[in-house]
Amino acid sequence: MEPTFWENRWREGKTAFHEGAVNLHLERHFPVLKLGRGAHVFVPLCGKSVDIDWLLAQGCRVSGSELSAEAVEAVFARLDVTPEIRDVQGLRRYSSSGLDLWQGDFFALQSADLGPADAVYDRAALVAMLPSMRSGYADHLRRLCNGLPQLLVTYDYDQALMEGPPFAVPEADIRALYEDAYKITPLSSVDIYGSLADRCSGKEQSWFLRPANT
Repeated sequence: MEPTFWENRWREGKTAFHEGAVNLHLERHFPVLKLGRGAHVFVPLCGKSVDIDWLLAQGCRVSGSELSAEAVEAVFARLDVTPEIRDVQGLRRYSSSGLDLWQGDFFALQSADLGPADAVYDRAALVAMLPSMRSGYADHLRRLCNGLPQLLVTYDYDQALMEGPPFAVPEADIRALYEDAYKITPLSSVDIYGSLADRCSGKEQSWFLRPANT
């Protein structure tokens, strides 16, 4: 998807992918990551997700990547925090205590920018990618967060019935992308809910990706 596609979606308020509540899979399955207070969690394509607030409330340090400046600014406005803003090699970094959001192209973010992290939480990134882009996304995420456990949330539905995003990502695709480096454990599967349920029926699923060498 071209950057202008996402920028227009945020500008026009076409954000059915945004949940106004904490994702139920995150609340249920966060313990599988076995993180202590102060752990650093990376949230790719984070939007203005309230999952960020929840992770901060658990004592985590959170970093996120997001294309839309409008979405990033909405997070800090909701938290009633004024961030420090710096331009870093084509990206804009919004920072406050415990929170760093990198605004710009996800593929421009480098591991040196992100720094050491402890886990990845992907609710809205893989499902936002066209099938042709998924391999590139997974490869870049691996370069950013090599060897880190991941809590992944996906959708499975009849793609012919709805034009994404979010796109359906069946189990076979998840395994093709990640099974060479991760032990993949299905966690739970529930009927699609919220505003997305007005567009399609299917399953919202969660997965624990544990590095194969652990």
